Amino acid sequence: AFVDNSPLRTYRHAPNTGSRKSWAAGDATSRAVRLAMMTLKGEMGYQTPLSVEKWGFEDVLMKGKPLTLAQPLGSYVIENVLFKIAYPAEFHAQTAAEAAVILHDAVKDRLDEIDRIEITTHESAIRIIDKKGPLYNPADRDHCLQYITAIGLIYGELTADHYEEETAQNPLIDRLRDQMIVKEDKRYTEDYLDPKKRSIANCVQIFFKDGTMTDRIEIEYPLGHRRRRQEGIPLLEKKWVYHLKTRFPQKQVDQIVSLCQNPNQLKTTTVPAFMDLFVI
Repeated sequence: AFVDNSPLRTYRHAPNTGSRKSWAAGDATSRAVRLAMMTLKGEMGYQTPLSVEKWGFEDVLMKGKPLTLAQPLGSYVIENVLFKIAYPAEFHAQTAAEAAVILHDAVKDRLDEIDRIEITTHESAIRIIDKKGPLYNPADRDHCLQYITAIGLIYGELTADHYEEETAQNPLIDRLRDQMIVKEDKRYTEDYLDPKKRSIANCVQIFFKDGTMTDRIEIEYPLGHRRRRQEGIPLLEKKWVYHLKTRFPQKQVDQIVSLCQNPNQLKTTTVPAFMDLFVI
């Protein structure tokens, strides 16, 4: 894994934000599966790809510093998967989107009266998706905390179509972006980095020119977070079935859903038989 994989993440950040980020996770996962299958087939391993002098991972990429793990390797990642359920937005902005949609009814008829919009967030969000100035493509927009918040406030929802040119040309979006003040709450940052919490908190509040203001909407854990599983899983299943129906006849959808809802039957189903269900 260390010999063969060391990707940059420049495609996630301005000025190179692009659609590559949309398939990066799938690409990384496919490489992991391929390496695992090669291992099972007996591909040789390497003894010191990290520590060997001059050519090793630590010397070349970490300036001689040893690679350390925050916790033992295990199933933590699987148990803490973030399901993207509510909105198609970069995850550091998910709770901001939720807060903005909640505030929509309170501001939809007063957008011209807004003096400022305060977004309180965590350090990673500021570093990764706090963007000012022009946004050049859909991938750039869904990595912009201000754009996502503006869409929620204006439209009361957020869909993939809101990142396309037709919506992005709405001058109200950039006007609201210019009125936004983004600041860090140290507690949010600490809780984001805490492996036992991994919160992704945002708080949004609108201030009007007449001195009035909205409620301060604070959301610490996004829908799709481990701490909101009970709320999220039924919506995740609904999203799954909805998208199956956009590709397959109802009979085929029923077969796929029935199998996946029967763990014992699913465990005994071969991979080729499972994949056959997704062929039209």
